[in-house]
Amino acid sequence: ILGNVFKFGHEVHFLCSSGFQLMGPETRACLDSQDWSRAQPSCKCINTDECELFRLTRPGHLCLHTCVNTAGSFHCECPARYSLGRDSRSCHDTDECELFRLTRPGHLCLHTCVNTAGSFHCECPARYSLGRDSRSCHDGLAIFPRHNFRLTFGLAFQRLSLVSLPSRRCDHNPCIQGDNARFQAPVSINFHFMSVVSNMSTPTILFRLSAARILGDMLRFGLLGNRGVQHFSVQRSGRLTGQLVLVNSLQGPATLEVDIEMSEMERRVLLGRYVTKVTLFVSPYNF
Repeated sequence: ILGNVFKFGHEVHFLCSSGFQLMGPETRACLDSQDWSRAQPSCKCINTDECELFRLTRPGHLCLHTCVNTAGSFHCECPARYSLGRDSRSCHDTDECELFRLTRPGHLCLHTCVNTAGSFHCECPARYSLGRDSRSCHDGLAIFPRHNFRLTFGLAFQRLSLVSLPSRRCDHNPCIQGDNARFQAPVSINFHFMSVVSNMSTPTILFRLSAARILGDMLRFGLLGNRGVQHFSVQRSGRLTGQLVLVNSLQGPATLEVDIEMSEMERRVLLGRYVTKVTLFVSPYNF
């Protein structure tokens, strides 16, 4: 209010502070009725753009990232995957790995989640490659070392005089009449190499073996020797088929071997034996 004489006939003037607009008359006169003329004025807040005003009048930024003007005020915003700090103006990276672990079941990454500025990425252990979904892991190398395969065949040559065939199989040379040692030996040896994960649910069928045809009247399936008996079982699944079943869970890293024997019988007389040698490479992980 401008003016300090409040006697009959005198006027006072009204002004508003910066950022406010005068609503009502600019002047009022003192009346002989000891009242003021006109209505009482007021000041209304003008919607000042604090973001722009700060930018023009002060160095730096009112908000670290984005300033948003509102009616009579303002607020700060951050980009995606960043959160507003306690000062309501700075931005901090959101740890997606930790956030997912605390708020949702399961894993954001199958193996390791690595937080980065404004994002994250998944990593896999050595020898594993990241899947197309950028979160799963796949074995990046061959399922078995080549030297293991050659060594196994070398032993087969020395012990049984077998002939190497395609598809990792050895068969007898033609039998010589009266060679009882070779007659008792397996007709063929098949080699299977498998990679499996740790802690597989059980029972699990690992693979099936079958005979295309038989000369006798029965086939028998069983484990040869004591290797693997605590983890595996061989079960008949059909007249000419059997299957290797995992009965106890495996924990890697480990390499296990098991031999499966398929015997061809005729009136309980052995006609021939076929051996399948299985080598399992157990991953240290459950993937």
